[in-house]
Amino acid sequence: MEILELMQTLNACHGPSGQEQAVAAAIRTLAAPYVDEITTDTLGNLICHKKGTGPKVMFAAHMDSIGMIVTHIDEKGYLRFGQVGGLSPHDLPGTPVRFANGTRGVVAVQGKVEPKEWKLEHLYIDVGARDREDAMTMVQVGDTAVYDTTPFVNGEKLFSPYLDDRIACVVLLKALEQITDSSNDLYFVFTVQEEVGLRGARTAAYGIDPDYGIAVDVTDSDDIPDAPHECSSVAGKGAAIKVMDSSVICHPKVVKQLETLAQARNITYQKDILRFGGTDAGAIHQTRAGVYTGGISVATRYVHTPLEVAHLEDVTACAALVAAFAQAELEA
Repeated sequence: MEILELMQTLNACHGPSGQEQAVAAAIRTLAAPYVDEITTDTLGNLICHKKGTGPKVMFAAHMDSIGMIVTHIDEKGYLRFGQVGGLSPHDLPGTPVRFANGTRGVVAVQGKVEPKEWKLEHLYIDVGARDREDAMTMVQVGDTAVYDTTPFVNGEKLFSPYLDDRIACVVLLKALEQITDSSNDLYFVFTVQEEVGLRGARTAAYGIDPDYGIAVDVTDSDDIPDAPHECSSVAGKGAAIKVMDSSVICHPKVVKQLETLAQARNITYQKDILRFGGTDAGAIHQTRAGVYTGGISVATRYVHTPLEVAHLEDVTACAALVAAFAQAELEA
């Protein structure tokens, strides 16, 4: 499947943090031809194992997305909501949303609150209900909603909700297609609940006990107008090899190995230094007695907004680098 088609398939699933089952089912079907066994742990991590006799290598990409959870339905049928993961009130007004049961609506702002004063408590979801009773035939308190925006390609760019981190799930799937010969014991883990605290990666890494861990995720792109230069990566400049973010300082041995592989295979790459944020690497590297950990990132504009933007060639480069590391000769 092509990158856009894979994104469309994964985004058609309802998968905010804690409700990743539909995404996992789709990925299980897509990954099955390329691995030896697939298991699901207690938290819901999907663990795709390609058996080998060499060092254990864990690749992690999180399946969950940010979302909204209904906390109150008022007398007129409007829905108040809390956040699942990081939401900015300035990104949401006018955004179409979708519930797991197919109910659709739009986020709006109450009254005449000035944009500079917007907070989540000023926002609500309108599902077109006549009143509270009508709304409750469509949605219940505790139901979750996700962005209902449509992925598309324009030129070399992919526009889509939830590139964070479904695009990394695509990277792992595309890498699995490329792996032809590896003695390493490979675990491709599609993790849960990253957006609410790296929870799935923590339990998956503890259970697998890998020698090496590679978190695949998005990173901010430093090419927007008046960029604050809080990050180093730029969309279109290749696979971003993570050096550090606020959750991890990647092991120099892994950073060097990824750079060497990229150079040897003519994979375009760049350095990923981020002053904020974090990925599953933050949980993996602290597992048990420690794990040699690194990261491969897709530079992405407008992370956590209803339409994020990435470069297709970067996605391809990241998949090639994942496959290269999977097949590399690694020290146990």
